[in-house]
Parts: sequence; C-alpha cells; structure tokens
Amino acid sequence: MAITIQRLVPGDEPILHQLAIDSAHFEQPGHGAPLQPLEPDAAQRYLANPAVLHWVAMDDITVVGSLYCTVIPCNAEEEYEVLLYEIGVHHQWRRHGVGRMLLVAMEEWMQQHAVSTVWVLADNPAAAEFYRACGFVVEAEQPVYMTRTLNGEAT
Repeated sequence: MAITIQRLVPGDEPILHQLAIDSAHFEQPGHGAPLQPLEPDAAQRYLANPAVLHWVAMDDITVVGSLYCTVIPCNAEEEYEVLLYEIGVHHQWRRHGVGRMLLVAMEEWMQQHAVSTVWVLADNPAAAEFYRACGFVVEAEQPVYMTRTLNGEAT
C-alpha cells in the first residue's frame, strides 16, 4: 500500500492515543514500553499548540511512523529553529523510506515558514547514522544533556 504523510491537528486525538499505546513498536529492540496516552483535554491542547509539529506516516489507517518536533523562538540571528524531538518508524516498516518521508514533510514546513535550522539529539548509533545519511552534521562541540524533574516543587 502507499504510505501517506499527514500532520496531526485538533481532531486527531485518537491517532495520538493509539500512537502512545503502540509506542514500543517504534523503539529500538529491547528499549521502551508503551506510553501512557495523554488525557483527552491534554491531547487537545497538545494538538492545538502552534509550536507542536507532529506528522504521522499512515499505511491506510495504521500509523507506521511518527515525527514530533517543536518550533523554538530565538532571540538572535534566526527568528525560529526547530527541535526534532522524536522520530520513530514501526519496526516492520524500517528501511522502507518512511523516516525520510517524515523528514521531508518537516523540511517542507520549514521552507514554507522560512525556518532554516533544525537540530536533534541523537541518542543511539543507528539514529546518528540515519541523521547523517539525511544531511545532518555533528557539531564540533557537544553539549551535555541534563534534566531536572520538579516533584511538587512548582509554585
């Protein structure tokens, strides 16, 4: 069947829900477990957020790939950049061009909106190789990725 790419918009909450349930199929073997879907109101806010760009690759009614990125406003040089947060292809559909099709959709959006820079944190060798094959380059200086989770500390 032909793969189609569509951007998720308000009303696509059922697709987002199913994507969370099926998320383990989009991970590297041995990694990940199904994610907890967003509550309906949170899913609506996510899909209505103009900074959220989320595309899915569909084989008829089945999601076979997903790309989620976010638009980041900049305070100098460029007005906006895109952070490619997550891309995944169902393990049965890898090496069929689905990931590249999703990247093309993102790049077309970037061209239409005069955004020239996208960056990604590649977290495994296979991902890094995929990004290199798609034209991404490794920056000379690598930042350290750090997180902090607030547990009831928000005021």
